[in-house]
Amino acid sequence: MMIWRIHLYMLVAFVQVFVISALTNSGDTSGLQALKSIWRNVPPNWSGADPCGNGWDGIICTNNRVVSIKLASINLIGQLSGDIARLSELLILDLSYNKGMTGPLPAAIGDMKKLSRLILVGCGFSGPIPPSIGSLQNLVDLSLNSNNFIGEIPPTIGALSNLYWLDLADNKLRGTIPVSNGTRPGLDMLVKTKHFHFGKNQLSGEIPSRLFNSNMTLIHLLLENNQLTGNVPSTLGLVQTLEVVRLDKNTLSGSVPENLNNLTHVQELFLANNTLTGPLPDLTGMNVLNYVDMSNNSFNATDVPPWFSSLQSLTSLIMENTGIQGELPSSMFDHFQLQTVVLKNNRINGTFDIGATGSNQLQLIDLQNNFIDSITQRTGNRVQIILVGNPICNEGRTENYCTIPTRSNSSYSTPIGNCTPLPCSSDRTSSPTCKCAYPYTGTLFFRAPSFSNYGNSSIFASLEQKLMDTFRSLGLPVDSVSLSNPAKNMDDYLVLSLQIFPSGQDYYNHSGIIGIGFMLSNQTFKPPSGFGPFFFIGNNYAHFAVSRKSSSTGVIIGAAVGGAVLFLLLLLAGVYAFCQKRRAEIAGKKSDPFASWDPNTNSGGVPQLKGARSFSFEELKKGTNNFSETNDVGSGGYGKVYRGTLSNRQLVAVKRAQPGSMQGGLEFKTEIELLSRVHHKNVVSLVGFCFEQGEQMLVYEYIANGTLKDSLSGKTGIRLDWMRRLRIALGAAKGLQYLHDLANPPIIHRDIKSTNILLDERLNAKVADFGLSKLMGESERGHVTTQVKGTMGYLDPEYYMTNQLTEKSDVYSFGVLLFELLTARNPIEKGKYIVREVKIAMDTSKDMYNLQGILDPIVASSMSLKSVEQFVNLAFRCVHESGVNRPTMSEVVKEIENIMELAGLNPNTESATTSASYEEASKGFNHPYSNESLFAYSAAYPASKLEPK
Repeated sequence: MMIWRIHLYMLVAFVQVFVISALTNSGDTSGLQALKSIWRNVPPNWSGADPCGNGWDGIICTNNRVVSIKLASINLIGQLSGDIARLSELLILDLSYNKGMTGPLPAAIGDMKKLSRLILVGCGFSGPIPPSIGSLQNLVDLSLNSNNFIGEIPPTIGALSNLYWLDLADNKLRGTIPVSNGTRPGLDMLVKTKHFHFGKNQLSGEIPSRLFNSNMTLIHLLLENNQLTGNVPSTLGLVQTLEVVRLDKNTLSGSVPENLNNLTHVQELFLANNTLTGPLPDLTGMNVLNYVDMSNNSFNATDVPPWFSSLQSLTSLIMENTGIQGELPSSMFDHFQLQTVVLKNNRINGTFDIGATGSNQLQLIDLQNNFIDSITQRTGNRVQIILVGNPICNEGRTENYCTIPTRSNSSYSTPIGNCTPLPCSSDRTSSPTCKCAYPYTGTLFFRAPSFSNYGNSSIFASLEQKLMDTFRSLGLPVDSVSLSNPAKNMDDYLVLSLQIFPSGQDYYNHSGIIGIGFMLSNQTFKPPSGFGPFFFIGNNYAHFAVSRKSSSTGVIIGAAVGGAVLFLLLLLAGVYAFCQKRRAEIAGKKSDPFASWDPNTNSGGVPQLKGARSFSFEELKKGTNNFSETNDVGSGGYGKVYRGTLSNRQLVAVKRAQPGSMQGGLEFKTEIELLSRVHHKNVVSLVGFCFEQGEQMLVYEYIANGTLKDSLSGKTGIRLDWMRRLRIALGAAKGLQYLHDLANPPIIHRDIKSTNILLDERLNAKVADFGLSKLMGESERGHVTTQVKGTMGYLDPEYYMTNQLTEKSDVYSFGVLLFELLTARNPIEKGKYIVREVKIAMDTSKDMYNLQGILDPIVASSMSLKSVEQFVNLAFRCVHESGVNRPTMSEVVKEIENIMELAGLNPNTESATTSASYEEASKGFNHPYSNESLFAYSAAYPASKLEPK
């Protein structure tokens, strides 16, 4: 009896160990467990009560909170219940390519306020899109394409001010396209959105003229294959960022607006299969236009338009049944890139002459059913010409151009490499590298390719290479890819079959498939130029390792060892309890990089410090008066900050992490090594650190006047006039320039904002808080590929979409900081982005660019109007959408110095005004260190492939 009691106690202790060691937030755990209970085919390692600690496939955690769920292409079956809202810290939800995921989206999804990416591509979801989705203010990517959603597009989507990617294509959505009306939002408010993908639905009514405006940054407008009526609105010509326009296969009528040729960046234009009337649109000036299709409309009869010959970038000219008449000039066939010309069912007459040169890429000229009565034959032109239905072919002629050839799709498939293919078993496939494996398969759909020659193998070879480059850059287990069967489907999409072969073994595990699926669903993969917007539909992967193990073998083994396992568990529980203390001591030493450091000999795990020292816990306890409340100058999610005085009377700020926010020892060591190497008058200095008695503390020089944010908001009582703001901007710029150009290795701050710019007693600016910073190693060329982190409103959109961090990402954040100095407003305030607000109000023809109403009154009253205008210009250069077009920080420093000279200031002298007169006003305000954390590695902005798109 006593023995069984002992065994029982051991078993209880064994269970308690696992319960105590659980890491995941209880709310997140209950949410995942609730979803698991209604989902089938979840990954096999979804067991136990600790998703973060046990590393559940597809679950990513930060600080023991679930921030990402990625479960693409694993044959998941079930519904998305309201339990998903329990995951309040979730940033990414990707369930793509699981056809078994059905039912409606729960309204509770609107409670997930931090969600940035909702990706449900190629599932079986149905019902209306819940209006509550408009509450997801951080949403950047909303991909609901290829489902069975019904009802109208919720107008509330227009409230998603940060939305970059909106894809609702290939559903059963009805009704009109919603626009704002003063009382409700609409899609016209999505000025930051680059992609409107609404094709293959049942949308009706007119395209609202209010949908488009000049503030939009839209590049893809895809409305093909709907039931839209009415005119093409002239406001479309205002969106000069557009690159792809698909309005084909609707019932649009009336004349095409004359200002269509304002869209000089458009590369693909589809207006075919409508009932458009009036004159044929004049596309003169659209010099990058590659693909144009206006077939099957009712345009007025018109002579061959001059732009047929002037648009040198054309690859495909598709103008069937468009009322064109007259003789074709031979010069139109000289375009170097021209591949296909289809002018069937028009009134083209006279002699057909392809010219002496002709494009060396030209494959097809289809002129069926016109009035051509002669042809000038020239040798050397290997172009397929079709003149069936013309007078020239009505005389019993048998030339090749008087017969309709049998058309077939390209038979391209990825060639075998320099190897000998091996015979594979019936359920495996030979890869391009001659290995037998179980590939992940699916279909790529390119919605508007700029080319029409699908027989050009080099085009697809570049696509294969780009795919492999992306897989390798993300560290995914891919050996090779194979493309096959390129074809143009009924939607005029280029369709390609894709096989992705595993590396290292002949099958993928769940994490491999999830990673590949997310790369494609998240649009992390960017196809080569010319392929245009795409989407991927993956097949369920049926060859996971566990599925190929013999179930009968498992039963036999289980029966044979079942009893032994039970006994061993009891035995191990006792051994575990006996050795627990010893193991904890060993583990503690292993996780403590300072464990073998002897401060007296500078040996062991000592961090490589430059000018910083290690403090004992007792020293800092004494210096902060036992961490008393009177010395508490602020707090945050990481813990508290205390004012302290060292034995040498130096005033410091001690940042003390609370247990739940502490980093691992190695990460903490890495951070203090980074901080200790930074020495510049415009960068906050690290005095030292403490890593003992379970504590992590950083000791900084004490900065008297707090954050720039506090002064701009009036908390400190310090009045920042225009001259002081210029000096602060220059100081912050010099600090950042030092990090980029003079630190060794260079440092990208990654979190520049007004709460991380501190002001000393002379109001000199100092850059602070390096908790998110990244070193730029010698081996890295121009960028660091890393998880996206930063703060909403300051984050570089290019970095967000590509995961490629560069110094120019800091420049973008600094540009937003300049707008704060100009306006004293938050970057995002009541859903409005300060950069956009300034751009809307700006009029360069007026004094101070007509910004008096949005500038801080202190700035607006400046006597130096020209310096304010130049400052605005610099801010806009810094926040340019493309990083290559932003200045470097050294260029920013020079520009601010020029602006200061324009304002009558000497940029080479520091501020002569101390802050002594403000000391009384500033007493009691929260110190700079109270808002942000050097220990907080989870960002305020969504994590990605990210990117993007």
